[in-house]
Amino acid sequence: MGTAHRQEQATTGTFAAFARFVLCGGGVGLASSFAVTALASRIPWALANALVTVVSTLLATELHARFTFGAGGRATRRQHAQSAGSAAVAYAVTCVAMLTLRQLVAAPGAVLEQVVYLSASALAGVARFAVLRLVVFARHRSRTAATVRTARPLPATAASTSAPTGPAGLCRAA
Repeated sequence: MGTAHRQEQATTGTFAAFARFVLCGGGVGLASSFAVTALASRIPWALANALVTVVSTLLATELHARFTFGAGGRATRRQHAQSAGSAAVAYAVTCVAMLTLRQLVAAPGAVLEQVVYLSASALAGVARFAVLRLVVFARHRSRTAATVRTARPLPATAASTSAPTGPAGLCRAA
């Protein structure tokens, strides 16, 4: 019974986190799509996408640390670095999608560009959610580390009966 309840809570937690991820990340992504379009009228599209990706990744990582995954504060440098790695993959996905569109359609309209860009972003976003939840903001790491730190040593009698005595025994046990 306890396992089924914990599994149900984990599923509910995953859906709630995904909803917050869509709200925070999707909001930033939607704003980013308009920012890319506006910048691309002045500079090359790939450069506009790169600039917007950097800024939006920093903003989204902070939002995810504070709200989506409940990390309890600002994102750490490690979390920003790991998030940047997943954003680099998302950047590559959007670039490939847009380059493919331009190979298939000579002069795509703004609406088609938005559809392709947002579709590629959504696909990359689902993969990013998994990476952020399972790696970047994983809570089990801190629980595992706490368990290791608070583990109690074996009683002396149990240790002395199972471990060889003398310096050679100490080396083998280490």
